[in-house]
Amino acid sequence: MVKMPIEHGGTVKAFVVSDPEAGSIRSVEADKPLTGPDELLVRLCAVGVGIHDSYFLPPNAGPLFPIGIEGAGIVAEVGAGVADYRIGDRIAFVSSMQPKGGTWAEYAIVDSRSLILPMPAELDFVRAAGLPVAGNTTLRAFSALGHLPDGASIFIAGGSGAIGTLALQVARRRGWRVGASASAHNHDFIRSLGAELTVDYHDHGWTDDIRGWMPAGVDAAIAVQPGTSSECLPAVRDGGIIITVSGDHVETERAVTVAMVDYQSDVSGDLQQMMSDVLSGALHLEIEHVYPFDEAAEALARVQTRHVRGKLALRLTDHHE
Repeated sequence: MVKMPIEHGGTVKAFVVSDPEAGSIRSVEADKPLTGPDELLVRLCAVGVGIHDSYFLPPNAGPLFPIGIEGAGIVAEVGAGVADYRIGDRIAFVSSMQPKGGTWAEYAIVDSRSLILPMPAELDFVRAAGLPVAGNTTLRAFSALGHLPDGASIFIAGGSGAIGTLALQVARRRGWRVGASASAHNHDFIRSLGAELTVDYHDHGWTDDIRGWMPAGVDAAIAVQPGTSSECLPAVRDGGIIITVSGDHVETERAVTVAMVDYQSDVSGDLQQMMSDVLSGALHLEIEHVYPFDEAAEALARVQTRHVRGKLALRLTDHHE
């Protein structure tokens, strides 16, 4: 039995995969998910848009399985075994591989043991929805990086995207010198976030620019975009480290360590602080565009270009903050 259940049954608007090969989606009326004893039912107010949303699905996902892994909304129903949340709580969350469907829907089920962030009262749902995946990945990448001393140098390959913009700012706040790559039209933007060196990854020999900045090579690199781990290798000093966000497999050299993001590390406390910093303005969360929920397909097509500045979000217009 659930606490104060809302009306069961009925359908919700959701977006599902229409063509797995193309990664395209379509709008459907799906069954409203039912709440289990250890679950929350969340009324979505905003959804973070990610490039993996249309194919990061559980193996048993059916044709009416809503896509999406992050969002923000209001708790509508609380399972009998859940003690930490109440109806009406405002939360942001990651709901990866949830068997009852993802976040691109009017309602979503969240396991109470998932990554759930209570929202500060003044924070809007759009910014809250744009933080969980990018913030979590950024902090876990730095966890894998280990200790770097004050004044260390780091290069971020993909500095203008959702992860890169956060990583750049976190690195500067830790007292590190930061270089980053982006298209030329984004250079002023990433410099405003603290990048000391900016390079255009379209330019031949951009790693030489990094060596000109740090002749011995940078101490570390965060390779956000696929394929950039090997491209960063010549720019990293002997014995340095590269964290590959996309999971690149790299033949290393000069005792350079190439490591994956530490997905087992618990960064929930730091992520909650990051949310507070977004609210206070101490940390900038770039939202390139907010799409109405009806335009979800356009948002997905945009993020699939891999040229989004910061984050995209969907707003569910019938849900008021």
